[in-house]
Amino acid sequence: MSQKHQEDLMHIRSMMERSSRFISLSGLSGVFAGLSALIGGCYVYFRLKNIGVDYLNNENKYYDRALVNEFFIVALIVLFFALTFGIFFTLQKSKKNKLPIWTSTTKKLLVNLAIPLFVGGLFCLSLLLHDLFVYIAPTMLLFYGLALINAEKYTFSDVKYLGYLELLLGCVSLFFLGKGLLFWIAGFGILHLLYGIILYKKYK
Repeated sequence: MSQKHQEDLMHIRSMMERSSRFISLSGLSGVFAGLSALIGGCYVYFRLKNIGVDYLNNENKYYDRALVNEFFIVALIVLFFALTFGIFFTLQKSKKNKLPIWTSTTKKLLVNLAIPLFVGGLFCLSLLLHDLFVYIAPTMLLFYGLALINAEKYTFSDVKYLGYLELLLGCVSLFFLGKGLLFWIAGFGILHLLYGIILYKKYK
């Protein structure tokens, strides 16, 4: 009887988790988002190297606007591929586990993610327009970290740890202006890759 009660409790707990949290998030989404960011970051690094800028040793913290605009487009391309992979693997996991993809929890998750990301995006755009390029990478990390922490209550709790690490990187990068690319690669590339692998192994 005791075993049956335990099984019933586990079943109830599973149903409550499915109804209150978005659990179709796939670790592979994080892995491929990280890979996309690493490829984008490497492109920027070697693009600078091709025009004679050694980013690791360069003391100049100002770049031509046309070049910055090009890098902004690269960031948008990285975002596109990260979102595409994220949607694809999430749909695959949802289909595999026979879970509904569009629920009230999904809507709450997206709203809690979107608000900090939208405000952060506007802030980054204003920095770009005012030629304050060195603050863009830290700002992206900070607002992304806040978005993850804000959305954690509607998905896996592990997400908040990624958010804390993104916030930490963003804060540290504020004291190393001009080296934002390195922090951007670490935050959106390496951390995403590691987080995705951990999430995949834990919830596959």
